[in-house]
Amino acid sequence: MEIKHLKEKSRFEITQDGEVAYCEYKIYDGCLDVRHTIVPKSLSGQGLAALLVKAAYDYAQSEGLKAVATCAYAVVWLERHPEYGGEVSRDHCEGACAL
Repeated sequence: MEIKHLKEKSRFEITQDGEVAYCEYKIYDGCLDVRHTIVPKSLSGQGLAALLVKAAYDYAQSEGLKAVATCAYAVVWLERHPEYGGEVSRDHCEGACAL
């Protein structure tokens, strides 16, 4: 499964069975903030959201950026992966993404 990084769109995406799952981010103040993660229902339950968020935060680390989460899924992901040293964005709203 190939994860594509589309820097011009500030997103990581996976295409499977003609459907696209993606994770969008915003870079500011030395941080990479995962703003939202979208996985179509037909692709849910395959761990795609986790792969996309990990790819985003791995990229952040490689660029010397702090991992930040606005997306509710990314907040939970960072809680499960304290080794990334991430934090919750001031824009985070419980159970929501920055759509």
